[in-house]
Amino acid sequence: MTYVAQIGPVAALIAGILILIMPRLLNYIVAIYLIIVGVSGLMRF
Repeated sequence: MTYVAQIGPVAALIAGILILIMPRLLNYIVAIYLIIVGVSGLMRF
């Protein structure tokens, strides 16, 4: 379970660096994040 807790900050760091390099990437990162959060929320019920 410790690995799961570390994915969030690492993913945020990588996403931040990629957004600085390619600002258009922000739309895709936000969309993918929302899809993952939505699917994981639905899987819990």
